[in-house]
Amino acid sequence: MAYSVNNPAGKVVQDVITDLPSLTAVAVVDTTSGMSLASHSNSPSINPDTAAAYNTEVVKQKQKAMAALKLNGEKIEDILISLTNQLHLIRLNDAGTKFIYLVVNSRDTNLAIARDVLRTHASQLS
Repeated sequence: MAYSVNNPAGKVVQDVITDLPSLTAVAVVDTTSGMSLASHSNSPSINPDTAAAYNTEVVKQKQKAMAALKLNGEKIEDILISLTNQLHLIRLNDAGTKFIYLVVNSRDTNLAIARDVLRTHASQLS
């Protein structure tokens, strides 16, 4: 466990774990640096801190594509990556400065519920 409920990111991680106890991994990530501010994994094969850096690049590349397409007034709310057995969700806060990265088993988790949980908790990140 790499989080403390005494900081806002740690509290968000704990709240997501409470709402989705069967999650595989979760992290709160700084969009600028790619550093994980708090994380937790229930799987030894997934390191959410390592994934944070790579997923920051996914967010940055999508932002560059949006700028190239001149999608003014649009902002990324979430990004869904569907794997064979897992769903990887990235939910940005309103300011776009932080995001929650979530990994769940696609058979055990309702996507709509997972997205709603992330929407709720991303709003706690300033």
